[in-house]
Amino acid sequence: MGHARPRPQRLAQKLLQIRYTLGLSQSQIAKRIGVTNYTDISKYERASNEPSLMTLLNYSRLAEVRVEDLIDDNVNLEF
Repeated sequence: MGHARPRPQRLAQKLLQIRYTLGLSQSQIAKRIGVTNYTDISKYERASNEPSLMTLLNYSRLAEVRVEDLIDDNVNLEF
């Protein structure tokens, strides 16, 4: 059996920080990053679901931060 990969512990917090910093609603950020169901944004921000790699890439491009900074728990986002 395979081992579960470690999950970033602060990812949800960082995604919420991006949305608040940009002043966007969940539906607005969903549209900008190409997420069809804006309720998925809530799931990402509550850490009940983890975004796909493409969604993380779109978040990073929108916020102008590196994907690595999103998933590295030792890095704080600076806006």
